[in-house]
Amino acid sequence: MKKETTIMSQLGIPRPLLSGYLGIMLFMMGDGMEQGWLSPYLIEKGMSIQQTASLFTAYGVTIAIASWFSGVLAETLTPKKTMLIGLIIYLLGTVGFIGMGMESLNFPTMLVTYGLRGFGYPLFAYSFLVWISYLTPQKMLGRAVGWFWFVFTGGLNVLGAFYSSWAIRELGHINALWSAVFWVLLGALFALVWNKAPFPSGKTTNSKLAELGKGLTIVKEEPKVLLAGIVRVINTTAQFAFPVFLPTYMTAHGFDTTEWLYIWGTIFTSNIAFNLIFGFVGDRFGWRQTIIWFGGVGCGITTLLLYYIPQYSPGTYWLVMLAGILWGACLAGYVPLSALTPSLVTKDKGAAMAILNLGAGLAVFAGPAIVGLLIAPLGNEGVIWILAVLYFISAILTCFIKPRAAVFSAGVKAIETI
Repeated sequence: MKKETTIMSQLGIPRPLLSGYLGIMLFMMGDGMEQGWLSPYLIEKGMSIQQTASLFTAYGVTIAIASWFSGVLAETLTPKKTMLIGLIIYLLGTVGFIGMGMESLNFPTMLVTYGLRGFGYPLFAYSFLVWISYLTPQKMLGRAVGWFWFVFTGGLNVLGAFYSSWAIRELGHINALWSAVFWVLLGALFALVWNKAPFPSGKTTNSKLAELGKGLTIVKEEPKVLLAGIVRVINTTAQFAFPVFLPTYMTAHGFDTTEWLYIWGTIFTSNIAFNLIFGFVGDRFGWRQTIIWFGGVGCGITTLLLYYIPQYSPGTYWLVMLAGILWGACLAGYVPLSALTPSLVTKDKGAAMAILNLGAGLAVFAGPAIVGLLIAPLGNEGVIWILAVLYFISAILTCFIKPRAAVFSAGVKAIETI
């Protein structure tokens, strides 16, 4: 047991939470399986582009709200109870969406139920991130959150995509959606039933109610938390902006849809690998330095490469693929932000994580909104420069996100026996 604990510590995985990590991957695999095909499927069935856009907008709204509440609720109700709430809401939304909305393509029903479903994964996954921040010693927190983003992205963007490509072919679109429930429940079994990790508790009802307000007041008490939230928005803004305009841009420069999809898939294969690598790098090189140079500066440069390589060397598939791999890797340079943010405070870590999670949810809007508002007046080149400049700004902002010495010293005394 001692040797096993040592291995887990070296890897950066808190041993009591090991089954929870697997549960997150399986849950996100089920949750993300329809991302790549739901919109074209609905349009093929007769819905308009405006309707599908509204559907995903409603989904994004609830994701942002739930992302903010997840940190505070996890701290007040405990992560396990908050994750259970997320699971129940996800199941209710899924049953309503598939059973009532998709069955007859009833748009109002689909809008409400798919929006309800959006509350599910932030409450489930981001609450687990709070759990990690409390139970992980400071010296291995960067690796621990790196593993979180590895299983999160691996389930959502990689396993979910590969599984759905098989499921819609073998089971059909509707049955494929129903099959996602199996993976979500299996993930919950690992994360909620077999996961026996403790969590510090003991707040009274009044203190719990007061704690809900911390999700707002924390930014006044510690302004650096607000800066971290802004950096988190910038982190994945381009991830949600690129799919809106880059596919057509690539087509105009010699790449067909299949080639672009291979590039896009490879980007996130690179990303999940470097989620782990930058967890280790952050613990050794420094969290802020990793975010500044690999995240902010790296993403800014590779964003520009993704745009200009096809323009000056049309059809050069492997050069664009390389630029994509580098961008996906640099995107993982922001992983230590999930370790840095709770380290800004000695208590109320859930409130600090709530702001970070809100930033993750807001990025779902920010990317498409930038494209929608600026593509007409500025064109593709203007949008790409806006995204690149935002990355450089995030690097500058991170320079000011420095934990106080007292906070860091307190964090070093975290639970060392895990």
